Order: sequence, then structure tokens, then C-alpha cells
Amino acid sequence: MNNLPSLDDLDIFLQVARRASFAAVAEARGMSAAFVSKRIRQLETDLGVRLLHRTTRRVTVSEEGERVYQWAQQMFEALQRMGDELDAGQREPAGQLRIASSLGLGRRLVAPALSELAARYPRLDIRLDVHDRLVDLATEGIDLDIRVGDTIAPNLIAKRLARNRRVLCASPDYLARRGTPKTLADLAAHDCLVIKERDHPFGLWHLQGPAGEESVRVTGALSSNHGEVVHQWCLDGRGIVLRSWWDVHDSLDNGRLVRVLEGYQQAADIWAVYTAPLAGSAKVRVAVEFFRQYFADRYRLPGG
Repeated sequence: MNNLPSLDDLDIFLQVARRASFAAVAEARGMSAAFVSKRIRQLETDLGVRLLHRTTRRVTVSEEGERVYQWAQQMFEALQRMGDELDAGQREPAGQLRIASSLGLGRRLVAPALSELAARYPRLDIRLDVHDRLVDLATEGIDLDIRVGDTIAPNLIAKRLARNRRVLCASPDYLARRGTPKTLADLAAHDCLVIKERDHPFGLWHLQGPAGEESVRVTGALSSNHGEVVHQWCLDGRGIVLRSWWDVHDSLDNGRLVRVLEGYQQAADIWAVYTAPLAGSAKVRVAVEFFRQYFADRYRLPGG
């Protein structure tokens, strides 16, 4: 490395990498795109590596840029933690906090948590939006996305809130009528309740089993984009569902549903996802920590 990099230049690089645009960062920081480009070139000179690939249409992060991105992100978070410890008089977070989540998770878990968060921090103006699709946090002005699933874009920052998995289950009535599947391939001959929710592949279930990851194409007469609707159909004996443990564990505990093919499951942890290091926003920082503690106190996955 030729010279120690400027913290401001590193921050500019993080923003450009997240937005894939010099112009967007320039507008947000009140400077010209040419100046942003100049600072990136200087950072590349200081580090002795190429951080970005530029064309007339797009900006992409290089392999070396990905490594710098991870280190810079960790460094800014460490600086924030240091500041928090030194700042004895932290101010109460205030202002609008926009949070997104999926339909079922938003209603069942996120909404009750936000009710408690609002009581704890009365100066926060909290808005919860629930969607059946992945949101673009930067474009849609979302501060925090509470989501299920371990596939997260590299330009986003994520903190795990709780371990979770999706499991296969059905009602005793359905299994008495149709029989219990013995292998994953048997699901193709069963009525399966298919969910099209956010980024879930429709009708294609990928599961971890005794032989590693396996996939099966499933069909059924009933499908929906709402997990709670499909859960109710499962209770009604209409078929087999692949659903998160947080949603079905009560029905499993009271015997209204039973696990099938217990050797198979799908990892689907619960995450807090945001666009910038927590150092930049007290309201997002306290919300993430609150959710982490909330889930730790109220939600635990058996066996881990």
C-alpha cells in the first residue's frame, strides 16, 4: 500500500459500491460526480488496487474492491462502537424509522416488536410496510428490512436476529387420506401448498437432507402469495406445506400439524438488513439491537 487511505474517501467508496453510481453519491453528498470519481481514483492510488470497473452504463466492484469493502465496513462499525463507549451521554433516537418485512413475518413477529420499540423510544416515528416482494432499500427509502432467508445481496449489510428453518408438515387428516411420503421424490405425487412469497422460487423446493442439498418440483391445486393463507389450508387438510418454524411451531405443538420427512429442512434465518453501517444512524442502530434482544428473549429454534 502506497499511503494510508482517507476515511472520507473510504466512505465515498462504500456509498458508490452500494449504489453502483457516481452520480447518485454525488447528489447525496452535494458534490460533483467528477469530484467523486477523483476521490475514488485517489483511493485506488493510495491502496494500489483497482476498486471499481467503470463503463458508460454501470459501475461494478472489482474482486479487490469487494475485499476493501468488507474491511472498510468493519472498520467504520468498530469506530462507531468506540464512539458509543466514549460517549457517556448518548441522545435518545428520534425521527422517522421506516421498516419493511414480509406479510406473515411482519404481522406475527415484527409488528408486536415495533409496538414495544415505540413505547421504549417515544420520539421515533415508526412506519411498517409489509410486502410480498423484496424491497429496494435505497430506492424506496427503507431504513431496515426484517426478512427470512439467507440469500442477501453483497451491497447490503445484514445482522442475524434468530436462527430459523423451514420444515415440511401436514395435517393428520391429510396424511390419513393420502399417506405419508417416505422420500423427497414422493412429494411430486402429493398435493403441495405452494407459496409465492418475496424471493421464494415458485413450486421448486430446495432442502438439505441426509445426502446434502436436494430439490423437488411440487404442484397442487392451491397456491398463494400469503403464507398465513397457505398455513390455514394446511390445517384444513388440503396438502403439505414448507413453512418457517416460527409460523408452524404452535400448530406442531398442539398436534394440528405433524412433521413429514423430518430429515429434510431449509435454512431460513431471520435477518435485519440495512444499507449503511450502523455508525451512521442511531435510530437504525437501536432498532437492530432491540430486534436482536427481542428475538433472543421470545424465539428459540429447537436444537440451536
